[in-house]
Amino acid sequence: MQPTRTAKEERHRLIVSAVTRKSVGSQHDLLAVLAAAGVTVTQATVSRDIRELGLEKTRDPLGRPRYTVPDGPRRNDPEETLSVLLSQFGHRATAAQNVVVVHSELGTAPAIARALDGVEHPLVVGTLAGDDTCLVVAKDNADAAALADELGALI
Repeated sequence: MQPTRTAKEERHRLIVSAVTRKSVGSQHDLLAVLAAAGVTVTQATVSRDIRELGLEKTRDPLGRPRYTVPDGPRRNDPEETLSVLLSQFGHRATAAQNVVVVHSELGTAPAIARALDGVEHPLVVGTLAGDDTCLVVAKDNADAAALADELGALI
């Protein structure tokens, strides 16, 4: 039995398929392609998808702009990035009410917060980073405790 894909994975698959088969030259074009496939998203989501997929803007033989899928390896998986950052720079993760406080090496908290945001973890409401401390807001105390355990295991 094959695992089901998330909506984001399905959308990424559709985007890669569209830019491979069609001349898609703008975010507006991509929104239209997705809408025709029954996927309704915002321009900000499409912009993030383009960045995450590493799509490149090139020109077709007639000089028109076109997105292409890069030939090289794709960018790192956001979960892998988070895991590497926490294992290399994290010190500890502590739950305090509905907040998890992640202590890290000086200057690395913004990267950890960015990686947490990139993972789109279901227990994370949002992040705020200083130089060596990242506050991770969860919905409630139980989610914060579970998240602190999960992040602590990566440290």
